[in-house]
Amino acid sequence: MRLVLVGSVTAVLMGAPPAHANEQASPARHGHAASVPADGASAIVDAFHAALRRGDVKAAAALLADDALIFESGEVERSKAEYAAHHLPADAEFSRSVPSVVAARKARSSGNMAWVASEGRTTGTYKGKALDLLTTETMVLRKIGRSWKIVHVHWSSAKQ
Repeated sequence: MRLVLVGSVTAVLMGAPPAHANEQASPARHGHAASVPADGASAIVDAFHAALRRGDVKAAAALLADDALIFESGEVERSKAEYAAHHLPADAEFSRSVPSVVAARKARSSGNMAWVASEGRTTGTYKGKALDLLTTETMVLRKIGRSWKIVHVHWSSAKQ
């Protein structure tokens, strides 16, 4: 339900895409090959997660627009610099420690904007605490020059 609501809000913010807009819906595992829209927005989301899993905060930050807005667990970071100085290192540490699997993904693009909405599950142990979380993620991307950049991230999770 949360994913539908976030996706609907994102679609409203972006405007309803035309019927020919690029769309993808498929299960995938972060960092593993999956079908992606021809425009590559989903590939950027996968690259971001792969960088986090490697602990490569510089590579993850490079995929964010300078004015990126990150919503996570009720907190807000209003730029790439703010996120990099605060939660990015902790997100990388968490991603390295706890495996996540994407169960479903839908992506759509129109012009220089795209969104990628994913549902997944994160299970494992982090700092001695067992975790079993259902996760939702929405990323909004903007094409800047020839590259997609992440301009908004919204993460949420609930205990399984």
